[in-house]
Amino acid sequence: MRLEHTGSTSVPGLAAKPIIDMLLVVAAVGNEDSYVPDLQTIGYRLAAREPGWYEHRFLTRRTDEGAPCDVNLHVFGPAAAPEIERILAFRDRLRTHAEDRALYERIKQELVHREWISMLHYSNAKSDIVEEVIAWALAERANGWSALTQPAHSSDGGTAMTRRRSSGGSG
Repeated sequence: MRLEHTGSTSVPGLAAKPIIDMLLVVAAVGNEDSYVPDLQTIGYRLAAREPGWYEHRFLTRRTDEGAPCDVNLHVFGPAAAPEIERILAFRDRLRTHAEDRALYERIKQELVHREWISMLHYSNAKSDIVEEVIAWALAERANGWSALTQPAHSSDGGTAMTRRRSSGGSG
């Protein structure tokens, strides 16, 4: 079992909605009887099942239902390791790279003022910057680039990365 704080509230200095996003990894996500009843006793509600996406389960806990804070709980099993790595790489990149954090926050602020049919549409609108940050985070991990490597963001919001390996070479 593994529990991680993810989402915007897990990144110091990043503007966030007052909803805590958590990621829970269990041995067998499809065996809901092994974890859902315990979560329900502390106020979680099973909101969605996505068997086609790593058997993802989504539970919520809301203040308007008596919880002390709003929580989104994403449950995965070990088979979701690639997605879990992406989620944590995104969070960690925003925690350690101020320029990426600022760009992501700027885009979020621009999008939050629009009217959305659902939160899924809002999330989808952020997908380009999220994927870009994840790509740099995973590349940094895979190539051993220095944590000081910073993307150079263009005025149109795109990114051009100056790749400097921690050894000082170019790459």
